[in-house]
Amino acid sequence: MLEKIKKYKIPIIIILTLIILIITLRVITTEELIIDTMAYNLFVEKLRSPNLNKVMLLVATLSNTPVTVIYIIILLILIKDKKIALTIPANLLLITIINQILKLIIQRPRPIGYRLIEIGEYSFPSGHAMTSMALYGFLIYLSYKLIKNKNLKIFFITACILIIIIIGISRIYLGVHYCSDVLAGWSISIIYLIIYINILKSHKIIP
Repeated sequence: MLEKIKKYKIPIIIILTLIILIITLRVITTEELIIDTMAYNLFVEKLRSPNLNKVMLLVATLSNTPVTVIYIIILLILIKDKKIALTIPANLLLITIINQILKLIIQRPRPIGYRLIEIGEYSFPSGHAMTSMALYGFLIYLSYKLIKNKNLKIFFITACILIIIIIGISRIYLGVHYCSDVLAGWSISIIYLIIYINILKSHKIIP
């Protein structure tokens, strides 16, 4: 899978850039996006329930900054090659800075009227979507390259993919982000990851 992504990285970057530009233009001109309405109807109007609320609130807790820092510390301890290990917090720091800059530029207000949690700052692009894609996407790459056991590799990569998806969905479900915030966040982070990984590889920091 990752080899195919490497082969088609330029077309992937072009397609994702177009998606980001289209969404951003709609957001700036305050045009309603059909995908935001569809996501609201699905996750808020149809799927919300007391039990699922508890699950999504737990996801929000487990994906917040303090818990993510704990994950990073554990990884720093577990990964023997400290040069590789340090690329993980550096990755998270860079994507967080990029996200904050973009939020200040776009300044899209968060959804109102149906939030299950209160949160400040701007909405676009989703910080959780960007950081989760950057963090777990990078871990997918490292797992693919470094884990020798095939079953363990498949398990870890699958878990990372599911975490990315669940965190993204949770932000829409909880009413703190529009679907377009999440899609743009994922797209930006994928482009960023392609560049970040290539820079690290060119300096022989990661395989």
